[in-house]
Amino acid sequence: MDWSAKQYVKFESERTRPARDLLAAVPTREPRRVVDLGCGPGNTTELLLEAFPKAEILGLDSSPDMITNARARLRGISFEVADLTTWRPEPTAPVDILYSNAVFQWVPGHETILPRLVSLLPDGGSLALQMPDNLDEPSHVAMREAAAEGPWAGRLGEAAGTRTALGSAAWYYRLLKPHAQRVDVWRTVYHHPLDGLDGIVEWFKGSGLRPFLAALQPEEREAYLAAYRARIAPHYPVDPEGKVLLAFPRLFMVATR
Repeated sequence: MDWSAKQYVKFESERTRPARDLLAAVPTREPRRVVDLGCGPGNTTELLLEAFPKAEILGLDSSPDMITNARARLRGISFEVADLTTWRPEPTAPVDILYSNAVFQWVPGHETILPRLVSLLPDGGSLALQMPDNLDEPSHVAMREAAAEGPWAGRLGEAAGTRTALGSAAWYYRLLKPHAQRVDVWRTVYHHPLDGLDGIVEWFKGSGLRPFLAALQPEEREAYLAAYRARIAPHYPVDPEGKVLLAFPRLFMVATR
């Protein structure tokens, strides 16, 4: 099951808010070239275009569906399908900002890939990224519990390990500081009002639930989602207006050479 741009953008406003917060913390001004690593359907690339209208901007993503939607959204921007673990800019086209919103939680090997990305920058260039830091939240614990306890347990073990467990803020600071003049790391918890438990299910069908659903047959997916919904219910009380608050922690970092 590939990434679905249609499912992802159901909560575009909420997903774009941390992207704006990350962008506001980037100290590099008037960049020549900016690359959106894991551009998705182009919502974050659109922010980069607004912030840096004179820059050459490139959007990269591993999902063909995301790239197709990004190209339709922003016809004047270059988008390419690419592997972020091996991508390098052209030697004759240095990149001043490498920007990534909610991508590297899916990419293992942070201890090597993040210093490598910083090394691609010129002096004064910035690597800016944010990642969901919610594997221990009830929303994600329930995914693993539902996977382990159902008839599909033997097939969903691998899905439970798809996400990369994040280090602490101090770990990332120590990792990046030898490669940068300045490293800024912070953690923010967003509280998103959603339409009941179904809103939480719909949110994560576009992200965290993907690996679990991809390993199931179509007729099994509804049963798994029902088991998941039952497990999150005690943790997300529904208010009289039918809303629940989804606590969503995210880890941010900006490393500037």
